[in-house]
Amino acid sequence: MFLIPPSIDPLSDKNCAIPEPERLETLRRHAIDCLHGGQLVVVSNREPYMHVLRDGKPRMIVPAGGLVTALDPVLQACGGLWVAHGAGDADRQTADARGRITVPPDDARYTLRRVWLSRVEEQGYYYGLANEGLWPLCHLAHERPTFRASDWEHYVKANRRFADTVLDEIGSGDATVLVQDYQLALVPQLLKAARPEIRVGIFWHIPWPNPEAFRICPWRAEILQGMLGADLVGFHLQQYCNNFLDTVDRMVEARLDWDHFAVELKGHTSLVRPFPISVESWAEKNVPTGDALARQIAGFKEQHKLEGVQIAVGVDRIDYTKGLPERFRAVGRFLEKYPQHRERFTFVQLGAPSRTHIRRYREHIAELETLADEINWKFQTDTWKPIRFLVAHHDGPVVHAFLKMASTCIVSSLHDGMNLVAKEYVAAKEDCDGMLILSEFAGAARELSDALIINPYDTEQFADAIRYAAEMDRDERCSRMEHMRRQVEEHNVYRWAANFLTDLAGTRASGSSSIRSDGGNSLAHAPNMSSLESGASEQRARTGE
Repeated sequence: MFLIPPSIDPLSDKNCAIPEPERLETLRRHAIDCLHGGQLVVVSNREPYMHVLRDGKPRMIVPAGGLVTALDPVLQACGGLWVAHGAGDADRQTADARGRITVPPDDARYTLRRVWLSRVEEQGYYYGLANEGLWPLCHLAHERPTFRASDWEHYVKANRRFADTVLDEIGSGDATVLVQDYQLALVPQLLKAARPEIRVGIFWHIPWPNPEAFRICPWRAEILQGMLGADLVGFHLQQYCNNFLDTVDRMVEARLDWDHFAVELKGHTSLVRPFPISVESWAEKNVPTGDALARQIAGFKEQHKLEGVQIAVGVDRIDYTKGLPERFRAVGRFLEKYPQHRERFTFVQLGAPSRTHIRRYREHIAELETLADEINWKFQTDTWKPIRFLVAHHDGPVVHAFLKMASTCIVSSLHDGMNLVAKEYVAAKEDCDGMLILSEFAGAARELSDALIINPYDTEQFADAIRYAAEMDRDERCSRMEHMRRQVEEHNVYRWAANFLTDLAGTRASGSSSIRSDGGNSLAHAPNMSSLESGASEQRARTGE
């Protein structure tokens, strides 16, 4: 059942969340200690700032996705270098001859180094192996993965190019390198082969499947060996750590230490740890507040005919793992079962087009547009539509305004590593008046237990959850939201970064991670950001969650 009662323990009057400026300064000081004078380098496929041509002029946009949401504030706080694929059609003309640009553009805090890939390379490495192969392989969303030898060749070449770019930037200096996600699984080993003394961590932002599922990949051993070049391998959940070690145990000749969640391969030891990722507060994002926010919200309500109705919102990249058809059908079933909510409720879906070079993604957008049209045709009147499907790349202030105005946010992922939209909605509700409907298959459900937890495949339960949220009294909404806000405030992105850096700094600079014989928590000496409830190094048992 989705009707999870709110927590009965009263919240302490003491606000144990650290004020935002203090968090930033604490993280900055802690990063300096962890880096020992070396450079902090983030490596990812997706860049934090992209330049695109609009009316013949370059325009800066922030790409959608949890990776940028989480890591940009960390680099802004600590400084350093971000190496990423320059995918925007105006990226070259806004960078220098080496592909470098300082960001953010209005208040430079760190350097972005763009990696250039040809269309053929991007098609094979990114759209092919990474997103037609590894992405569906790691998500239990009933999409068959496709593996092609030519895509693998481009994947290897692209990973080498990213690694070479990092090595070019750091030169002979010391560095701590944070490699991000499934597109760059080979980079840790490539970096360590060239510079065994630098510290390298990889964080896998998507789920890790069970060994039988991962066995499908023809290059499973190469990917595992690439990741095990890292000193620290991070996932969102303990369950994914368990799956990863099970996979290594079956597919790679390595020594496993289940007591300490460590793998020794060819004399190098990698620690495997859970680090539930999170968000920063909206106050740090320079979004409109006060009267400016009120005018912005009023403008959107007038533009999309949302005055006088209860608003539910979804914010997603348009991806088959996000459960958008299931969400639309649940809205339709809700209006069918509970006709009293017709003309009084509107669902707004902000959908960012994604990976449209892949046919399955183009088909998915068309499927959603057709489904929204069918539901609207069935229930709409001359002055009201039940679903507003807004397909565009929406920037932070727009997303914030819709989250603020919505009485309910719906996250219905079929499988999701964490899902930061759920946490961004909670962070936006300073008045504690709002309700989150959250899929049990999103990692965030492990932390935000006061949400209405649903199975997105169960349309009846899903529709009933929408009704329950729409009719919930204010006291219950505020009680649930208060507890979720405390969770997000205390377990924020700065704590995630501090925990990851702490564990990575605890590994030996020689390239072989130290395993503590007492099985202790290396976060015992972390900065004063409170302990992470289910975070780094706290869960050591193989079956623990």
